[in-house]
Amino acid sequence: MQAWNWGEFQQRMGNKIWRLGTYEDVHPAGVHGVVLAVKVKAKRGTFLMVQHSVGISEVLLDELKAIARQENCSFIRIAPLLLRTSENKKLFKDLGFRESPMHASAYEATWKLNIMPSEEELLADMRKTTRYLIRQAEHNPEIEIINSSKTEDAETYQKLNEKTAKHQKFTPFSLNFVKNEFEIFAKDNESLLFFGRYKGEVIASALVIFWSGIGFYHQAALDPKYHKIPVAYLLQWEIIKEAKRRGCRLYDFWGYTDPKAQPKHPWAGPTLFKMGFGGRAYEYVKTQDLPLSKKYWLTYFFESLRKTKRGL
Repeated sequence: MQAWNWGEFQQRMGNKIWRLGTYEDVHPAGVHGVVLAVKVKAKRGTFLMVQHSVGISEVLLDELKAIARQENCSFIRIAPLLLRTSENKKLFKDLGFRESPMHASAYEATWKLNIMPSEEELLADMRKTTRYLIRQAEHNPEIEIINSSKTEDAETYQKLNEKTAKHQKFTPFSLNFVKNEFEIFAKDNESLLFFGRYKGEVIASALVIFWSGIGFYHQAALDPKYHKIPVAYLLQWEIIKEAKRRGCRLYDFWGYTDPKAQPKHPWAGPTLFKMGFGGRAYEYVKTQDLPLSKKYWLTYFFESLRKTKRGL
């Protein structure tokens, strides 16, 4: 979410963006830090959002404050990719931030798999059941996995996504959102749509981004009617193999929650599925808010209420 193409996507969606960089003469490469900031206009308030930055300096923060005030934003929201340590939490507290009631449309914890080992080693490190279901799907002539770089195939994905959303009771991204995200990254060969067919019908799908040596399992859908058919397992394995072919060193399964600590969390089931492939959890500093006006507290109250209703 700090990729250049993510900024291009945000602009296509009609959002105003800023690409900022700090420079130091003593730094070997000159550039000391970069940030992509997006202006978000929502019913709950207008704010400046920075997703998955690797940190924030006082110099960058001063510039973000100036932009936010000029754009009538009531707060700045940052979702940092800094490990969840007391030192990193203190870093944001000292800068005047407070923990946000909601995550910033991106994960605060993820499950990642090192895909540098051979395919045989990766299979050996999987949960026994996961490995068995992959093999079972591979030998089932009625199961087929294909991929596509065609933007029009995003419509096939979206139909399945809407069916999934209705069953699981969440609001899906729009077709326009999915098509634009896919198309922007596809122009640089950084995205693929994967489809899992059973008896000729698409019952599982995923939108995957390949960027900076990482394969991101960014969006996915599964027809709930076919949850006992192991298509999703083979689909995931084919994505991992494609990431390896592209030279990726990591595979990022996206959102994660601890299924033992939060068994009723909406992500608990999907997390157990992801864990079966091997890998480990990465937990980052929770999304941070910097209030800039009293309007922020209306947003805080609204989002706190919504978080409780959604069981997050």
